[in-house]
Amino acid sequence: MEKEMSRRSFLKTGTAAAMGLAMTPSSMFAATNSKKKKKAAKEGKLKILGVGIGGRGAAVLRDVETEDIIGLCDVDWKYAMPVFERYPNAKRYNDYKVMFAELLDECDAVVCATADHTHAIICAEALAAGKHVYCEKPLTHSVYESRLLTKLAAKHKVATQMGNQGASGEGVRKICDWIWNGEIGEITKVETFTDRPIWPQGLERPTETPAVPSTLNWDAFLGPAPERPYNPIYTPWNFRGWWDFGTGALGDMACHILHPVFKALKLGYPTKVQGSSTLLLSESCPNAEFVKYTFPARDNMPKVAMPEVEVTWYDGGLMPERPELLKAGINLNNAGGAAIFYGTKDTLICGCYGRDPYLLSGRKPEVPKMCREVTLSHGQDWVRACKEDPEDRIPTASDFSEAGPFNEMVVMGVVAVRLQGLNQILEWDGEKMEFTNIPENATVRSVIKDGFSIKDGHPTFNKTWTEKVNARKFAAELIKHTYREGWELPAMPE
Repeated sequence: MEKEMSRRSFLKTGTAAAMGLAMTPSSMFAATNSKKKKKAAKEGKLKILGVGIGGRGAAVLRDVETEDIIGLCDVDWKYAMPVFERYPNAKRYNDYKVMFAELLDECDAVVCATADHTHAIICAEALAAGKHVYCEKPLTHSVYESRLLTKLAAKHKVATQMGNQGASGEGVRKICDWIWNGEIGEITKVETFTDRPIWPQGLERPTETPAVPSTLNWDAFLGPAPERPYNPIYTPWNFRGWWDFGTGALGDMACHILHPVFKALKLGYPTKVQGSSTLLLSESCPNAEFVKYTFPARDNMPKVAMPEVEVTWYDGGLMPERPELLKAGINLNNAGGAAIFYGTKDTLICGCYGRDPYLLSGRKPEVPKMCREVTLSHGQDWVRACKEDPEDRIPTASDFSEAGPFNEMVVMGVVAVRLQGLNQILEWDGEKMEFTNIPENATVRSVIKDGFSIKDGHPTFNKTWTEKVNARKFAAELIKHTYREGWELPAMPE
């Protein structure tokens, strides 16, 4: 947790209060409510529920504790106890379904910071009820889930924010202004990387089945994922490295590092993607990955064209080629990673979160401000948006209208890594959420166990593989998960 907090230390701290008029969702009021009651609600504090509060959720709640936190839920009460104690007036739960049944009608907004695989099902229920939502990154575990949250948020006209805090930072704004003003010219290549993972990956499923701690609701942790025995390797922190629960370093850190790329270049759906990695296991994310996306040309801006661009991702210690003009000894890794924009006029480099952008030429552009400057913290800007009327609301820096399509890009890259056994560049139809060039009878498999032995000085490799499965069906399942019985999402809005 110390490392997690230190890499976010550059972000602005919360303000004492939010800006703008207050508003609660229209669903909170029946037709018979009086004008006096509506006015009181607008002038009061937001009533917030927190789901997943022991890790990143704790930091998010501290950022919004200017408001009234009325309910808290975490599947691991030992991990979450300091947060429970910080908000003694909030009701405590270990199952969000129970909390929602009792308190969802009373609240205005929900903060979700659970494991990746439960983000969508929690946030979708809140959005469908007309509640404002703050969700930690990655927004969802799958492409379909991202599309669903995007549409639900638009339908119910609520304020939303994904927890990629750098989106509200000065660096992202400066990158957008420089690029949109034509300072580095047309960009056809971007390379990005992170130094993560810093949690265990490349692991086989453990065989030990210890008893579930009395303080942990294991069934609630599993949520919509397939059932499996408890093991402490899965939670609270290490869920990121397991396919069923997390999305690896790409899903985690790309939400910080790729966001300024997505925003500044006005990217939409990619058309092509290819992925590769170290040993691909059936249970756990690989130790290192490479993903290359191809995005089509976009509409020209007044001062710069937006041609086709290739965006490349590296993690697990893999690095892009150093730019020719970068001085020897300079470490590209800034706060956990970097992005390198190659333009026809100049090269722009920034750290994780869009931090500390600079041009390789040494120029320091003076340009008009075109991207909204966020003067509040990431959480408080969301509070501000929650309290504004939908018709006049200024969207947050990572509103789901942007965060949803962006997250689709991120988790689609995860799918490409898991399909690398096809040995082809995959063509993507973003509107339909499907790959269009996977052969009908193609199959894929992954490694269950990586066996190795030496006898008489000779090495023997003995991998245990999963059964071959149809690649189209496998891809479809990764794009839109089948939830276990008792768990389901609301219908996709038109």
